[in-house]
Amino acid sequence: MKGVIGRFVAALGCASALAGSNGCYWYHDLVDPCYPERYWHAARENVHEAIAPQVRNGHVLDQTVWNYHFEVGTARLTAAGQAHLAYLARRRPAPDPMVFLQTAQDVTYDQSDPPKFYRERRDLDNSRVAAVKTYLTQVTLGGSAPPFEVFVHNPPETGIGGERAGVSVRAMNASGGFGLPASGGASASGGAGASAGGGGSGGSGGSGR
Repeated sequence: MKGVIGRFVAALGCASALAGSNGCYWYHDLVDPCYPERYWHAARENVHEAIAPQVRNGHVLDQTVWNYHFEVGTARLTAAGQAHLAYLARRRPAPDPMVFLQTAQDVTYDQSDPPKFYRERRDLDNSRVAAVKTYLTQVTLGGSAPPFEVFVHNPPETGIGGERAGVSVRAMNASGGFGLPASGGASASGGAGASAGGGGSGGSGGSGR
């Protein structure tokens, strides 16, 4: 026991000397000076790691130029396509130079000449890549936007059709109603009628008197 007490006193003496020579230190400073910040950082990283693929996929789809941004079977941008590219070029704090293009789905497949389908799709994709680059270059002239790169990919289209969305909203609104149960309403109606009847009888009696 004396040995334990002696070591404790010696440790206190060392701590006092350290505090006297280099300033005051708390237990927090000597044992874990990064608490709790580093644990907060680890918790944030765990959350970010879980949702990072979803965030990345969403960003890629947002950066995608779709088939409906072109006139059917051509590389001519529609007004909606030009607006979408202008939106990508104005992204803050800086535009993402990686732009994606949906591979052409508006090419007719000829069963008598299967390789023709691939050739026409490849040629149309290349023409649309050039059209996208040309428009982005022109819309960002005089700015500080980096050179854009266009990558062709084949993602499934996202979203839900307008008719299906409308049916879902109407069904949701129709199912949300407020009101008392039928039995409660009947009881309330009966009570109100009885009350009215009693008032009427009283009035008649008063008239008789």
